[in-house]
Amino acid sequence: MPEPRDLPMDNAQAAKLESLLRGEAPIPPSPWLMEEAAVDYDAECGRATADPEVFWGEKALALTWHRPWDRVLRFDPPYHAWFEGGLLNATVNCIDRHVATWRRNKAAIIWVGENGEERTLTYNRLFREVNRFANTLKRLGVVKGDRVIIYMPITPEGIVAMLACARLGAIHSVVYAGIGTGALMARIEDAGAKVVVCSDFTYRRGKAVPLKPIVDEAVRDLTFVEHVVVHRRGSHPGDEPCSFASERELDFYDSQEPGEIHCEPEMVEAEHPLYILYTSGTTGRPKGVVHATGGYLVGVTYLSKAFYQIQDRDIYWSTSDIGWAVGHSFIVYGPLSIGATVFCREGAPDHPSPDVAWELCERFGINLMFTAPTAIRMWMSYGGAVPDKYDLSRLRMVACAGEPLNPEAHRWAQKHLVGQSGGMVVDNWWQTEIAGPVLGTMPTFEARPGKVGKAMPGVRAAVLNPDGSVAPDGQGGLLVISAPLPYMLRTVWNDPSRYEAYWRDFPGCYAAGDVAVRDADGYFAVLGRADDVLNVAGHRIGTADVESSLLRHPSVAESAVVGLPDPIKGECIKAFVVLKPGMVAGPGLIASLKDHVREDLGPIAMPAEIELRASLPKTRSGKIVRRALKAEALGQDPGDLSTLAD
Repeated sequence: MPEPRDLPMDNAQAAKLESLLRGEAPIPPSPWLMEEAAVDYDAECGRATADPEVFWGEKALALTWHRPWDRVLRFDPPYHAWFEGGLLNATVNCIDRHVATWRRNKAAIIWVGENGEERTLTYNRLFREVNRFANTLKRLGVVKGDRVIIYMPITPEGIVAMLACARLGAIHSVVYAGIGTGALMARIEDAGAKVVVCSDFTYRRGKAVPLKPIVDEAVRDLTFVEHVVVHRRGSHPGDEPCSFASERELDFYDSQEPGEIHCEPEMVEAEHPLYILYTSGTTGRPKGVVHATGGYLVGVTYLSKAFYQIQDRDIYWSTSDIGWAVGHSFIVYGPLSIGATVFCREGAPDHPSPDVAWELCERFGINLMFTAPTAIRMWMSYGGAVPDKYDLSRLRMVACAGEPLNPEAHRWAQKHLVGQSGGMVVDNWWQTEIAGPVLGTMPTFEARPGKVGKAMPGVRAAVLNPDGSVAPDGQGGLLVISAPLPYMLRTVWNDPSRYEAYWRDFPGCYAAGDVAVRDADGYFAVLGRADDVLNVAGHRIGTADVESSLLRHPSVAESAVVGLPDPIKGECIKAFVVLKPGMVAGPGLIASLKDHVREDLGPIAMPAEIELRASLPKTRSGKIVRRALKAEALGQDPGDLSTLAD
């Protein structure tokens, strides 16, 4: 974690940032969305402030508990425990309780493959699929507390595998399908997984990309892995049995017994780990973030309704993948807990054409979408005429998270994606470590492009100076959460010292590692990671500032900025730029880009070098991996790049 003294921006840079942000006119809330809002934001914040434990205790009542809790919170910094004494099971909340109601025949999952295949699972069908596979895992010896690695793309089988583990109280760790052999092996070893569940291949931009050979190599010498369950794409129950070369391999469907449609759910303590999700670390060693069953479910259940506004009538689409935090919280556990209909698609959001996302929105009547700012900017590069061709009148809200949403992309999406419905584009900020929105724009108050929004109900967020004092409004500093949340991580698997580091810099506060600024109205702007703040000749410059300025140039589709050592200035700025289709590269364009930033932010922020590229390295969730660009420019080892999409 960066040293605190390196985090805050100076007053001049903060004032410049605030001036830029004030120049963006707010977007007023939609009157009809305000009327339909699931919660009264001010009233919720008032209750949460008055008594946080009573507030979260009330939210926990939305779940089905086998045994109620004895106490809501125990906080012994840096460790915290929620709903101790309570017993529950995640799948009872996500499936069983809906099967006992009118939702039994409601669509739980609508899935579309990149190859055009479509499948729908009702809650009744999902119940049976999860129970059958849970019984398979039980026969393989999986019990409460065992770890299971899931190396699968976003398919119904991948979701079933996650829920089957939760049914047994086993701890799943989903690894993005496409990660390299070494990285997969490191995650299997760190988790000590007894079983690996994988697909034989995934589709990526029209190509079948093999996954099974990666698993074969990763587990070859791992004797503690007892079984590898392979979902063969295209196989179905009742197909001819398949044989494998290895005795520890078996087929996903062949291993199931058709009549085993019930598996007794294992009741677990509220603090029992639900899953481990590995994040890349700058050291090259991934961190296994651990989320606990009870508090996690309380948080994502509440936020699915309160923030994402998902209702029973809706079809909700997250363009993420089950290998990421969004996929866990707001494809699987949160929406299914409230009985929603979840639409999911395997494949890139602009393949086989830039039209595909909007054709699907029109065809299925998508009401709510969760996506990344990178995806918005990608769609923006194709022009507004693409979504304008389709009937998007049912799409009332688009939520963005994962990285700062620049004002230009925000306004473009407001016009072309939700303009037909009179809806809203809303920003929100959270992390793998905090499994749901912490800051965000609710539909009941105005959106301010460039600012992510206010603290969610129950969240105590602040911007601190290096000495731990609260930074004045308009002055940058380190974003912290000054009280634990039920949907925060509990530890880092096998490495508690890395967990404790989150709380070390400011005792009693979780340091998010992001630089932020807060305005007088309580709106936060998150500027990026603390180590993405540059020091150029003594001036603090946020990479997000320069990137946003470049994106305002009419030729630029995407941008990323890094700092490189400079013998005179300390650091100089290098920018990597992807041009919009049809733009002609050349010295004149490079000069124009530099002049644009110089005029926009001042000469100190002008990039010393601009490199034009066909694409930028990104994770599957859409985050640009700037450290990979910096390492490339310096000829250094970039660390763990296993989560890159390509």
